[in-house]
Amino acid sequence: MVMEGGGSGNNSTPTIDKTRVLDVKPLRALVPVFPSSSEAPPYGTYSSGFSPFYPFSAPQGSQATPDLNQQTHTTPAAPLRSFRATESNWDASGGEYESYDGSTGSARGRPKSSKKRARKIHDLDFTLSVDENDFVVGVSLSERDDGNREVVHSIQMRFDALRRRLSQLEDAKESPAGIIRRADLKAGNILMTKQVRTNMRKRIGTVPGVEIGDIFFFRMEMCLLGLHAQSMAGIDYMSVRNGLEEEPLAVSIVSSGYYEDDAEDKDVLIYTGQGGAANRDKGATDQKLERGNLALERSLRRGNEVRVVRGMKDSVNQASKVYVYDGLYRIQESWVEKAKSGCNIFKYKLVRIPGQPDAFGVWKSIEKWREGLSSRAGLILPDLTSGAESKPVALVNDVDEEKGPAYFTYVSTIKYSKSFKLTPPAYGCNCQNACQPGNLNCSCIRKNEGNFPYTTNGVLVCRAPMIHECGPTCPCFPNCKNRASQTGLKVHMEVFKTKDRGWGLRSWDSFRAGTFICEYAGEVIEKVSQVGEEGDDYVFDTSRVYESFKWNYEPGLVEEDGSIEAIEEPNVPSPLVINSKNVGNVARFMNHSCYPNVFWQPIMYENNRESLIHIAFFAMRHIPPMTELTFDYGKSRLGEAAADGGSTSRGRRKCLCGAPICRGNFG
Repeated sequence: MVMEGGGSGNNSTPTIDKTRVLDVKPLRALVPVFPSSSEAPPYGTYSSGFSPFYPFSAPQGSQATPDLNQQTHTTPAAPLRSFRATESNWDASGGEYESYDGSTGSARGRPKSSKKRARKIHDLDFTLSVDENDFVVGVSLSERDDGNREVVHSIQMRFDALRRRLSQLEDAKESPAGIIRRADLKAGNILMTKQVRTNMRKRIGTVPGVEIGDIFFFRMEMCLLGLHAQSMAGIDYMSVRNGLEEEPLAVSIVSSGYYEDDAEDKDVLIYTGQGGAANRDKGATDQKLERGNLALERSLRRGNEVRVVRGMKDSVNQASKVYVYDGLYRIQESWVEKAKSGCNIFKYKLVRIPGQPDAFGVWKSIEKWREGLSSRAGLILPDLTSGAESKPVALVNDVDEEKGPAYFTYVSTIKYSKSFKLTPPAYGCNCQNACQPGNLNCSCIRKNEGNFPYTTNGVLVCRAPMIHECGPTCPCFPNCKNRASQTGLKVHMEVFKTKDRGWGLRSWDSFRAGTFICEYAGEVIEKVSQVGEEGDDYVFDTSRVYESFKWNYEPGLVEEDGSIEAIEEPNVPSPLVINSKNVGNVARFMNHSCYPNVFWQPIMYENNRESLIHIAFFAMRHIPPMTELTFDYGKSRLGEAAADGGSTSRGRRKCLCGAPICRGNFG
């Protein structure tokens, strides 16, 4: 929404007592300020040919019931195609912009430096496909109103898959300097138009399928999932009927860190109201008690729950922002104080409702561990790799008295005991600098069917039967983006003792979908029987039967031939068996899950004119910090035969993953 400011015409500003609660008129004396249907859209006229859709459409009518979750008006938000920065130094929309790779900038009530001109946003002008068969799985009408965990994950994965593909296409183009490529907005626009979204019914309180601690790298993700419908504004609200009158109530807020918020306490948030923009002509203005500010004030009086999303810098990519859903809060008090600009601003104190799982609190604990302000409870070793990795891997046990796993030798990559020649002598690329997307003269890119497999920030775009990376003998720079799986651990991991599944693996940092996690290191052996049954837990076998799943984008959405479905299943020319019982890395500690958050991808690159295969693990979806990393161990071929009435399978184990779709056993 437009964050309009408005002050009195006097030159002096009255002194305000900060200790006093905001003095407002009785509720029935205040009329909510809503844009009328005759007014222009809050962000200007819609682009030609653009038809706004929910939640960007006009109000839908009223309800006669006082139920807080019965909506009478939907707050309009910015049409996606109007997200272009102006040529002025100030973005009056009062939102924030995000680049295609997730980096953010401020446009929320802050003056910008006169030395920096606003950058133009490049419009990814694809024509939307209308073929309903473009989608493998649709979203039912009931799921659009009310989601569940599976639907939320599906939509989030589909959004990010489409966004990655749009970024890949843009990376291959020659674009003018200073362009902000908004693949996230384009992907959101397409899915909104296709009604691939959930929780469209705005509500107070929890959102079905969204859990406390969930993370997001783009505001559009929250819009698609119904967590926060405003694509730019920090306050989302709805109108409810109270007797004969209607009033706005806040349903969610996003604290991104651009306002003068006090957001360090894990249970209390001092939130700054919206508006009071500053520009070159008018200067700073007082915030007004309208729209989102009025909704927060009414929620204070009503005492309704407000969802809180906290934004913070991504520890892996400092130019990016991560949004963390921190659960439900209540507004305890409000007041007015002077901002640094000299104008009057509203302040709201929100207190977290007790009994909820930690979310933002986990991030704050990790910050203290990093800075050495507090010790990690249960820490056994600060780095079990003994420096073999560039990032330490802690060993932690806060469950029992066990001092660590059985001894093994730590190595960071796969070890071939003999030459593993799959093809005639192989040759790398001849790029002299870094391999560039769209350069079909690069032989490594040609092996990937002409597509650069990673985005510019190193995120995998698509699963493939085999991905070809530049190898050690390629002349391109060592930091070439086409070596994503060869850079070792990029985050601080920890091996921890689980309650019932032995040792597990998790990270102090978050992962966005498609991020490289680690390689499966160990010794290549000829067959599983070489290690014995007791070593089955430390064997990776590409010949196992793995559950298929859809992870890539849907071609019809970017005007590609949707009838030609890209093959996602791995295709290893010869079965690869890796034993990590005696020699391995952190991957040996990843447990099985029937609903995993990590998948494996075969990667081939040339070394000394031999093509060698490596097994790399990537994040299937966004993974919050301190979440256990799991992948599907698959089933042995003998196990499949036993299921069909054959002999008893070898090594079949009872599954303890606890997933709703647990198969009951694995191996």
